[in-house]
Amino acid sequence: MNEPIKNRYEFVYLFDVENGNPNGDPDAGNMPRIDPETHFGIITDVCLKRKIRNFVEISSGAQPPNDIYVKEKAVLSKQQGKAYQALQFDSKKDKGAEIISQARRWMCQNFYDIRTFGAVMSLKENNCGQVRGPVQINFARSIDPICPLDVTITRMAVATEKEADSQSGDNRTMGRKQIVPYGLYRVEGYISAHLAAQTGFGEEDLEMLWQALINMFDHDHSAARGKMCARKLIVFKHDSALGNAPAHKLFDKVKIKQVGETKPAREFEDYELELPEDGKLPDFQEVTVINKL
Repeated sequence: MNEPIKNRYEFVYLFDVENGNPNGDPDAGNMPRIDPETHFGIITDVCLKRKIRNFVEISSGAQPPNDIYVKEKAVLSKQQGKAYQALQFDSKKDKGAEIISQARRWMCQNFYDIRTFGAVMSLKENNCGQVRGPVQINFARSIDPICPLDVTITRMAVATEKEADSQSGDNRTMGRKQIVPYGLYRVEGYISAHLAAQTGFGEEDLEMLWQALINMFDHDHSAARGKMCARKLIVFKHDSALGNAPAHKLFDKVKIKQVGETKPAREFEDYELELPEDGKLPDFQEVTVINKL
């Protein structure tokens, strides 16, 4: 297993959506999520973590040490049972803190998302405790207010013979599609070296995270999500585990604004990005800007 990372990191990630629904709200008829007071668009951390998990799963073949714990149709107690089976524990007889500690360590070693985001695994069956992950991500928010659209669509076919008969020969049916014409979103994240030491999150895991953020939308296309693209990834690498500056001060150094405000933004080029200048950050080891190619 890799040595855990030794440095603290923060990052700012910019991505956009065109004519798609980046994160529907089931409490609002699946309309794109918004802040009701300001109409800024919102995307939950859970949505973004799902895309990271999916990328890691397809790029690694879902094999240890990069298997995925929380995936579609996974039964979590069975996932945890893999640890008890590998360690030759009997979940009905073997109890106690040491058993849980060993099972938790095995889960961290074999599941990328546990090693990265942490997990609550304190189920009654195959108890593996819980662990807090070193990578934490905020909700994403759009740079400008968005204007969600509820678009009517038609279908030229029906599902059953009964439907066809009721249409009197006209097979067209009506449906709805919820989109954002354009939105540029910003999300901020944190990576703790202290928590990485507890889960074993290493340099290869960190590189996998960057690759996932850069490429995950290219493997997540659907008719509902429209055109989604990663645009910029700005990474702050501190020169120690404790770090050089508060995260919010680093985030404030990354500014983005619309170029001219005479019309609503409809592409990434409608914005300009201001990045930290050399010498303007306190003793930093590295500031990296990763462009989407």
